[in-house]
Amino acid sequence: LGADIEVEKNLPLGGGVGGGSSDAATTLLALNRLWGTGLDRAALQALGARLGADVPFFVFGRNAWVEGVGDRLTALDLPPAWYLVLVPPVAVPTAAVFAAPELTRDTEPLKMEDFSAHLAPGRFRNDLEAVVAAKYPPVREHLEWLASQGGGRLTGSGACVFARFEDRASAEGALARLPGGMKGFVARGLEHHPLRDL
Repeated sequence: LGADIEVEKNLPLGGGVGGGSSDAATTLLALNRLWGTGLDRAALQALGARLGADVPFFVFGRNAWVEGVGDRLTALDLPPAWYLVLVPPVAVPTAAVFAAPELTRDTEPLKMEDFSAHLAPGRFRNDLEAVVAAKYPPVREHLEWLASQGGGRLTGSGACVFARFEDRASAEGALARLPGGMKGFVARGLEHHPLRDL
């Protein structure tokens, strides 16, 4: 069996938004269907884990609470939302962030019920954010601008940062106020992967 695959990248490369992991998961789902292998979701997730820690999440196909090294997923219902994603002009190597001595790894574990009940900005944090903001000034500047608009967070290990909005008009309004030299885009949150039912 074989396949010629062409990927058109629309997400920023190395931005911490899961573009590569999503591409890998989508490829697994499509090849499973194309080749008629009949692998169930759990088998595809196990294959995905060999490609990257975030791939099983995308194979899972819907919003989820993720634990362990991406191997324990629980379906999570989230309210509809729109996001403003900013793309700082800097590359942030994931390995360097996780190796930073400033990363304390002493945060109290968060419960899924607490998270889904309180999605307000500032209620929770990304432990990698302080490390990345200190080492990469463009990321810090973009986070500061989002803070002036109501709050924002780092995506994964960065470099992208984002803010959550209740509706598209609010997200696009913030994008229109973006200072010169900053780039970003608006995206709608998805309840499930577009190919979830393949």
